[in-house]
Amino acid sequence: MRKIGLALVVIITLVLCLGGIQQTALAKKPLPPPPPPNNPPFEPVVGIMWINHLDFVPGDFTVTTSFDLNPNVGTGLLIGSTTTGIDQSVEKGLQVSPGFLISGVRVCYELSSSSSFINNISLAQLQNPPTGLSLLLNDTTDLTNKGPICVDSKAASTPIDPSLGAVRLRLGVNFASDKDSIVVRAVGLHLVLDPNGPMEHTHTYLTGKGVGHNNTQAITSEPIFP
Repeated sequence: MRKIGLALVVIITLVLCLGGIQQTALAKKPLPPPPPPNNPPFEPVVGIMWINHLDFVPGDFTVTTSFDLNPNVGTGLLIGSTTTGIDQSVEKGLQVSPGFLISGVRVCYELSSSSSFINNISLAQLQNPPTGLSLLLNDTTDLTNKGPICVDSKAASTPIDPSLGAVRLRLGVNFASDKDSIVVRAVGLHLVLDPNGPMEHTHTYLTGKGVGHNNTQAITSEPIFP
């Protein structure tokens, strides 16, 4: 009986030793990295970039622009006309940071009379070779609210890539009287992040430095937007 009891003790001791050796080996084995996350679909960053609205130039000699205070409207770019008609405009070239696309325009304005108003917001892009312009956004809504008010144009059917050619913004105006004034208080561009641009650079990585450290997944900072 003593021999049987001694044999059992030896067997149990060996089992416990083998289990401890196996646990030590498993503890030293590095853990496999966690599976990669399911990246969500790309969502463009949307925002407004305000541009210099005081440097619009007249589209023809009948239109006047100045920075002045009119008693009937507030301060800003004061647009007037020496004649009446609908085929008049002010225009300017646009500068947009690389990595962004233009999806629309916001215009803040005030009218001295609802009879003289902005009747067109359009964006055209210079082609290569530079012999003509391609009209990429053309909103012909009559903005007859005297304001002051901010209005968004309709969105471009496809966001405009400024890197493909210079972009020109045109505000069409309709004057019923040469005594009326239109004041532009501010102009902004609706921008979306170019999914193929340099600003979209996030990627997933593992934190930690090896066995016994935290191998949590992390992601680099979100895309930079001014």
